[in-house]
Amino acid sequence: MEFKDILLIHMGGLGDCCLSESVFHSVSRHFRQPVAALGTRRFLNLFKDYFTEVHGIESARWLYLFSSRPTDITWERIIFLGKDREGSLRERWQRFSRNPLLFIDMYPENAFGAPRPGPAGVHVEDYQLAQLPRYGVEALKIEPPLKPSSRVILYPEKGFKKEKWHYRNFIDLYHVLKSKGTEVRIIEPFDLALGLPDSLSLPELADVKEFLEGGGIFVSNDSGMAHFAGMLGLTTITLFTDFDPSVWRPRGTGHVLKQGENALDVGSVEEIISRCLASLPGRAQGNQKP
Repeated sequence: MEFKDILLIHMGGLGDCCLSESVFHSVSRHFRQPVAALGTRRFLNLFKDYFTEVHGIESARWLYLFSSRPTDITWERIIFLGKDREGSLRERWQRFSRNPLLFIDMYPENAFGAPRPGPAGVHVEDYQLAQLPRYGVEALKIEPPLKPSSRVILYPEKGFKKEKWHYRNFIDLYHVLKSKGTEVRIIEPFDLALGLPDSLSLPELADVKEFLEGGGIFVSNDSGMAHFAGMLGLTTITLFTDFDPSVWRPRGTGHVLKQGENALDVGSVEEIISRCLASLPGRAQGNQKP
């Protein structure tokens, strides 16, 4: 029989992984054995400092996790972050975990519903961390270090839903900021050519990370890239149309605007950007650009 150490399974997208960083950190600090990560490799590779190995779930070597065929592979413990309403995955994977499987429900059941009146919902990061103590794991929350910068980064999306803030609004905002002398860059999504002379095409997440490491103010729809920017310490301005910002807002420092509650026109977003720029160190003392 082949004995292995700890396997953490997380098959979420970019935003989901960013919201789970504090769980990754807590688990890696708690367990003494090496922890291997399994999921979407290009996302989990962004968090490889927490793991000894990162594996892609699409590899044939992991078929045994989803097969009824017998196998000799077992793990010291399996940690599963995800949704498993019926418990079928937990039941299946417990067969490969010599110790009780550790399950972290990824987000509240009503996370994709319309925002409800009354108290704000529980943020996904806090929801996940609150589940750790039941397994004897200390919840260690990571606060992204703020990276103030006077540059503004826009990330438009073509979107599959009409409710998304239209990418043409981002182009209009880009021109308004340019006309006022603001340092502004716009990142092109993979499926959208903007035709702007200085727009950035960054096909690899490693390239996006390198660019965002310079800090700044990141303006986008609610998206995985917004969570990525917030995790890296940028000030985020995130435009929500469908989901509850109190549950899904990016980590770190930022502002959220919700359709139906706030004005989502170019002028209103530009005003928030201006306030963010004015609050930068040195700006309040009259050091703004003319």
